[in-house]
Amino acid sequence: MRMRLTAVLLATLALAGCESRLNPFNWFGQSQETTVPVAAAEAPTIAPRDPRPTVSQIASLTIDRVPGGALVTATAIPATQGWFETGLVPARRSNTGVPIVENGELTLRFVAVPPRTGAPVGSERSREVTAGIFLSDQTLEDVRTITVRGAQNQRSSRR
Repeated sequence: MRMRLTAVLLATLALAGCESRLNPFNWFGQSQETTVPVAAAEAPTIAPRDPRPTVSQIASLTIDRVPGGALVTATAIPATQGWFETGLVPARRSNTGVPIVENGELTLRFVAVPPRTGAPVGSERSREVTAGIFLSDQTLEDVRTITVRGAQNQRSSRR
């Protein structure tokens, strides 16, 4: 009995140190930044259901496993201060609003409402806005990559 317990404990410790998909702490890895081609940033991927514009730059992306799914959280840096009502919305979705997964990739747009009048630019830190979305296990069933897209760049995290 002790030998089995010791073996299981050693296997758990070894697994925690590796970057395997079996490690629950590496469910989705670190995000990677890529630039968005101008044509892709301007081309709508769906009929506009959300009138909020896409925020210019995605600064970070984290995906945390929670009971029943995952919590996707992104931080963006808009062009000026004062953006509000942020959200992560699926770039493609069905008529019922369910996100569409294409080739194992789920793409989300980071949207927000810009200020009505000219707002000061300020530092990057003072312009940061954050948004999150819960994705159920059913939605994530075929997902291998989650991408959050801004107007100038995008960040992706892979399983």
